[in-house]
Amino acid sequence: MDETSPQNPFPVVRDGLPLAAPIDWLRRGADDLKACGWPSLFYGLCFAATGVALLLALRHAVQLVTAVTTGFMLVGPFFAIGLYELSRRRETGEALALLPTLAVWRGNLSAIGIFSLILIVLYLLWARASLVMFALFYQGGMPTLEGLIAQIAKFDNIEFMIAYLLVGAIFAALVFAFSVVSIPMMLDRNQDTVTAMLASFLALARNLPMMLLWGCLIVLLTAVGVATAFVGLIVTLPLVGHATWHAYRALIEPRTAD
Repeated sequence: MDETSPQNPFPVVRDGLPLAAPIDWLRRGADDLKACGWPSLFYGLCFAATGVALLLALRHAVQLVTAVTTGFMLVGPFFAIGLYELSRRRETGEALALLPTLAVWRGNLSAIGIFSLILIVLYLLWARASLVMFALFYQGGMPTLEGLIAQIAKFDNIEFMIAYLLVGAIFAALVFAFSVVSIPMMLDRNQDTVTAMLASFLALARNLPMMLLWGCLIVLLTAVGVATAFVGLIVTLPLVGHATWHAYRALIEPRTAD
C-alpha cells in the first residue's frame, strides 16, 4: 500500500511525553505478561533456550559468545513480534492464544521481511566488528569465557572494554533509533518499512531524554536476563516486548477512521 494514500498516511508522532512514561509502559507490559501467561512465557523460553544453545555451541570461541549475547538487543525487535500481537489482542479483547501469534508476520510480509533483513545485516556487521575489536584491542590472546569475565570484574584490559562498548553502543543506538515503534506499526497499520523506520526515528528525536531512559531500561533488563545464565530472559524479554507495544501506543497517534 502506498504510504501517501488516504488509508495509510504518514503517522502522527507525539512529543512531550513525560520522563516517567517508560515506567508506565513496563507496568502495562507486566499486566499483559500476567494476563497472557503461557503464550508470553513461551517466547521468553525460546529466547532463553536459544541463548543457552548458542553459548554451549560457542563456548570455546569467547569472541563469538560476546557478539551473540550482545546481539540479542539487535534482533530482539523482530523476534518479539508475537508479543506485540498478544498485547494487541488483549487490547481488542481477542483470545490470548499462542498459535495465531506464530505467523502474524504474514499480515505485512513484505515490510516486516525487509526490516528483518536489515536487522540481520546489522547483526552480522556487529559480529564482524566484535571480532575486529578482539583482534585490535584485546591483549594476551583469545581468553576463555571465565577469563574474560574475571578480567571484566577486575577492570583489566580497560582499552578493550572501552572500545568494545563504544562500538557496540553505536550499533545498539542505530537499531534502537529505527525500531522503537517500527514493527508494532507494521503489524497494527500495515505500514511500509521506510515510513515505520522514519516514524521511529522521529519519535526518538522528539522525546529524546525519555527515550534514552527507555533504551537504558531495555539494556538493563536484557543484561539481567543474560547475566542469570539466560534464565532471566524468560521474563525480562516478554516484559520488554509487551512494554514496547505500549510505547508504540503512547508515541503514535491512533489512525483516524476513514
